Amino acid sequence: MSRARTLVRSLVVAFGCFSKVPMPRVEWDRDSMRYAMAFFPWVALAIGLVLWGWLALCRAASVGVLLRAAGVALAPVAVTGGIHLDGLADVVDAQSSHAELARKREILKDPHTGAFAIVGVACYLMAYLALASELDAAPATAALLAGLHWQSRCLSGVATLAFPRSSGQGMLAAFGASADKRRSLAALVAEWAAGVAAAAWVSGAAAAAMAAGGVASLLWLRRFAARHFGGMSGDLAGFFLEVAELVMLACLVVATHLA
Repeated sequence: MSRARTLVRSLVVAFGCFSKVPMPRVEWDRDSMRYAMAFFPWVALAIGLVLWGWLALCRAASVGVLLRAAGVALAPVAVTGGIHLDGLADVVDAQSSHAELARKREILKDPHTGAFAIVGVACYLMAYLALASELDAAPATAALLAGLHWQSRCLSGVATLAFPRSSGQGMLAAFGASADKRRSLAALVAEWAAGVAAAAWVSGAAAAAMAAGGVASLLWLRRFAARHFGGMSGDLAGFFLEVAELVMLACLVVATHLA
């Protein structure tokens, strides 16, 4: 199979798995998943487009702060279908059990949603809403928010491919086993650097703050995953993405207010 066809199939798999954007049907085999993680950040382009349109509508219609912030908080959920929030919920549920490592892994696999998961997601969305309300509706804000989602996916992809896994089963293991790790990791690092550079073109202070928050979250994740779950899993990858985005959003708000 040609390299171009493989890349296109990997792009389709990335969007098919990590977004609700309609995609043609592609068989998920080793070839089509080879570079899927390298295309994972591209989902942020769809999120950025939705955010740009929403903030443009807010400016045109003089939408209030609360409604505008709600749209900013829910746009990623609309594009992704909440797949990463599901990981957040599962990890919060497992961590709140204060159980042994093996039991926490069992909770991650449990399809039922516990009370702690619901409370955790609710608190997360309220925190996201509050932080988003501190931002304006300018086009530059939409660009920085798109960059935030781009960078978080680059870092989540790095964690998926580079960090030790807790199990040889599950979605994360499937992507890890099928990926061309060397090239995919190189692509993710290059994409992350490009995302930081693009954000710096809009605001150097905001770009530096978001990058620092994202990298700090990634370093924290490695220790957290190993200590509490024995390594990475698909749920932890989604959990990390949500945590990193909240941290980066807070960094963006602080940088904006200090500017």
